[in-house]
Amino acid sequence: MSSPPSLKEIQGIGLRNGLDSIGIAKAEIFESTLKDLQHRKSQNLHAGMSFTYRNPKRSANPKKTMPEGQSLIVGAKSYWQPPPESAKSSEPMGRVALYAQQDHYQMLRVGLEAMANELIKAGFKASVLVDDNALVDREAAYRAGIGWYGKNANILIPKRGSWFVLGSILTNAAYEPNEPVDDGCGTCTKCITSCPTQAIISPGVLDANKCLAWLVQAEGDFPIEFRSALGDRIYGCDDCQEICPTNRFEERLQQANKEASDKSFVSIYEILESNNEHLLSKYGQWYIPKRDPRYLRRNALVVLGNSKTPPTPRTVKLIKRWLADDDEMLRAHTVWAAKKLGLKRFLTALENDPSPSVQRELSHEEQSNHDDGTKENKLVWSD
Repeated sequence: MSSPPSLKEIQGIGLRNGLDSIGIAKAEIFESTLKDLQHRKSQNLHAGMSFTYRNPKRSANPKKTMPEGQSLIVGAKSYWQPPPESAKSSEPMGRVALYAQQDHYQMLRVGLEAMANELIKAGFKASVLVDDNALVDREAAYRAGIGWYGKNANILIPKRGSWFVLGSILTNAAYEPNEPVDDGCGTCTKCITSCPTQAIISPGVLDANKCLAWLVQAEGDFPIEFRSALGDRIYGCDDCQEICPTNRFEERLQQANKEASDKSFVSIYEILESNNEHLLSKYGQWYIPKRDPRYLRRNALVVLGNSKTPPTPRTVKLIKRWLADDDEMLRAHTVWAAKKLGLKRFLTALENDPSPSVQRELSHEEQSNHDDGTKENKLVWSD
């Protein structure tokens, strides 16, 4: 077999095709990562999350995917763009995390595939692993010297930050690996203290049972103790990245080149009024459990309940509609939203509801957004 393309040549191809950082790691078992995944899974810190937790022995060992693999060529692609100041709408809006506003992984894949094609053309094997359970991307990036593990468990690229998606090429071409970079967080703990649910339980350790970014993707009821903390987030959470001082580098670097996102907010009314087909066609790029739009509606009901503005006739109509729905999970979450919005008078019809979930919500004490917890919000219109 001929010699592989030079590292300089390969990196040049990746950078010309949109990648921001490229490093090399050995295609070897990630022993420490395997132990971490197994330990955290045994402690239920994964909260039932699959991804790389599904089969740690596979996701921590590149050779399970390609036994003759020698190198991991790891790439990073920035996804930061300026957010709007706020939702410019008089209706309830749901905030979308920056990573979910576009298919950033597809743009990452373009750069990785360009490098992989060059390797294949030279007679080598090359498999692109992007957003794939087959590999722990962050560990590959750490070992490739792209960045260090921040206290929020994200990879932080020196003088850039964590606003990046990560992916790898697994190849049987042998390249000299990079050395991991030193920790750059120092004594900073802003990501830990800013987490709205205290999900970062120690530096670099996340309890997914408390993480809003996971909870909006998880099956079942949204945990009642974290509903108020969800605020207006309909999908994802960026708090631990928004507070990170290292991320200011990337934001200043990209500020002049990018316009504010127009996908930062979505209409809560639209989610609660649309049929399944429309919701999947518009929001199907998000991870939705079992591809079932009821989970989008569940999240939307929590966001609606967190609205700080007095309920409009349209809001009242939606509360009445979902209180009468056949889906007991959605009825239960609507009970919570109605209480938060000061619309308890609509709950009397559910006093004999057969659902234990609905009965739990009816008995739970939750202070309204619009009063002191003892007086119901009064509407000035007929409902």
